[in-house]
Amino acid sequence: MELIQLTPHSEVDPSQPLRAPGDILLHAYLIPHALNPAQLARRTGIPADHIKAFIADTHPITPKTALRLSLIFDTTAFYWLAPQARYDLERAKPAIRAYRPLVD
Repeated sequence: MELIQLTPHSEVDPSQPLRAPGDILLHAYLIPHALNPAQLARRTGIPADHIKAFIADTHPITPKTALRLSLIFDTTAFYWLAPQARYDLERAKPAIRAYRPLVD
C-alpha cells in the first residue's frame, strides 16, 4: 500500500476549479454512463435520496459513500474524499479568517 505524502502545508492544486463532489458525480459519471440516482442507488446501496442530496449539494460525500462509489466507478475512495475536503474547506474559510496562527 502506497501512502500519500502530506506535509503541514500540503494543498490540492489551486489551479483546478472548485467543484462540488455532487457536480463531479453528475457530470463525470451519471450523465456519461446514462445513470439516474435510482439506478446508482440499486448498484451501490446508497439511498437514492442521498445521491440526489449529493447532486443538490445538501449532503457531503462520506467515507462510506466514497468507498461504495469507488467500487462502482473503478476509482479510489480518496478520489471522492479529496474534492469533498477541498470544497468543505473553501466554504469554511470566510467564517474563520479572523483567527491567527499560534506561531509567529
